[in-house]
Amino acid sequence: MKDIAAFLQEHVGLAPDIQKNILYSIIILIVLAVIRYVVLKVVWRLTDDPKSRYTWKRTISFIIGFLSIVLVLSVWLKALGQLGAFLGLLSAGIAIAMKDPLTNMAGWMFIMVRKPFSLGDRVQIGPHTGDIIDIRLFQFSMLEIGNWVDADQSTGRIIHLPNGKVFTEAQANYTAGFEFIWNEIAVLVTFESAWRKAKDLLQEIITKYAEATSASAEKKIREASKKYMIFYQYLTPIVYTKVMDSGVLLTVRYICDPRKRRSSENIVWEEILDTFDQYPEIEFAYPTTRFYRHNEGGAGET
Repeated sequence: MKDIAAFLQEHVGLAPDIQKNILYSIIILIVLAVIRYVVLKVVWRLTDDPKSRYTWKRTISFIIGFLSIVLVLSVWLKALGQLGAFLGLLSAGIAIAMKDPLTNMAGWMFIMVRKPFSLGDRVQIGPHTGDIIDIRLFQFSMLEIGNWVDADQSTGRIIHLPNGKVFTEAQANYTAGFEFIWNEIAVLVTFESAWRKAKDLLQEIITKYAEATSASAEKKIREASKKYMIFYQYLTPIVYTKVMDSGVLLTVRYICDPRKRRSSENIVWEEILDTFDQYPEIEFAYPTTRFYRHNEGGAGET
């Protein structure tokens, strides 16, 4: 060992004290890496739950990273006073040169403490919407929904956003607090149709479909009201009436699970089509154009 130390000092210019510090630092990093590997191996054997595995992986990585910094610094800095001076100079330099990374770290702390969203939540941040699948020190990741895909279904893309976005972009959480959203289905029937009959049929269909969801939503809203100022007087489904250029618009409004919005529309629409097919006095409307011309026998419509 002395020969190696002498060789390094002669050819590389490393003093024995520096060589010792480097060796100790390497040993610390190797030991901590082995501890992380062993802990994760044990966790992998004990559980198959993806969320539990992710939580353990992120926690142990954070702890090992923190210990690595502290222990390596303790090797290189002889006294606490030196540590304070070093950290003071380091923080001043970092504050100037690393504004964005520091903002992202502050964003990570905000996410961990304030919890505007958590793993598994469906959120919209700025123009991006998706399910949160990863939260790290400098960025979080979401599995994108929507975009070119119709309705709220996955595109298959993973979007990585810096944590600092929580300070500059509005965040809409679909699932935290009140775990339901309002959805609407617009049904347009002709002026000649029996629109009142159509409205009654739509009310029956949506009441049958959303009855259980409305009951569950009432319990959830009572829980959410303890944390947020959320108040809905009515959670039962309803059908609204409005006159449009091409007919009478009947809008079905109901509570649904944000991840089942498309499937709920599919079920309700199939029920509407099957039901309206039994009533010839109800016809769907669509934009039309009427032309008139004058012929030899008088005015006639074509």
